[in-house]
Amino acid sequence: MVVGLLSIELYIPGAQSLKEKRMVLRRVKDRVRKFNVAVSEVEHHDLWQRAGLGIVTISTDQAHADAELSAVVGEIERVEPGAITRTQVEFLT
Repeated sequence: MVVGLLSIELYIPGAQSLKEKRMVLRRVKDRVRKFNVAVSEVEHHDLWQRAGLGIVTISTDQAHADAELSAVVGEIERVEPGAITRTQVEFLT
């Protein structure tokens, strides 16, 4: 069993309030859940234009987990182009 953790930092320049930020994050979360992953906001809760997401998947091998997490990054780029400022992937075996 392999657990893949994807940490993503987003910059949301159009958000002028926490409510607008939450709307963007809700749209992103709804779109990436189709990849059978768990997603949560884990950083920058009180900032309007920054967000840190933690996304986790469990798989039988590392290659499959990496492919799932890469697909998630691609989907976020499609939903919010240019919003991703940093990504980091870790695996626990």
